[in-house]
Amino acid sequence: MAVDIQKLFNEELPAALAKNTDTAKQIGGKYQINVTGEGGGEWLIDLASATPSIAAGNPGNADVTIALSAEDFQKLHENPQANSMQLFFAGKLKVTGNQMLAMKLPKLFQLNAG
Repeated sequence: MAVDIQKLFNEELPAALAKNTDTAKQIGGKYQINVTGEGGGEWLIDLASATPSIAAGNPGNADVTIALSAEDFQKLHENPQANSMQLFFAGKLKVTGNQMLAMKLPKLFQLNAG
């Protein structure tokens, strides 16, 4: 089932962060997510602050930036563990900055599922 990317980043994940503040802070770091194509957008996910948050836009102060198309984001969201490496090695998931933080990103989506 396709995920509504806008709803995920603007409503669902912020609510999950509010409910799971301690877990979010354990993930840590600032993530810039850039999704291109229909339904995409740009978001800064701040898991390093006292109050984890997600804000639309690209202020340019992220520890790691992850860029991919909306179509590839759907694949990533369906199965983050398996598809993240596949997309990365195919050149469809671009990571700049702290690659170790990028590997923690699936934990963020698990907060929303829980």
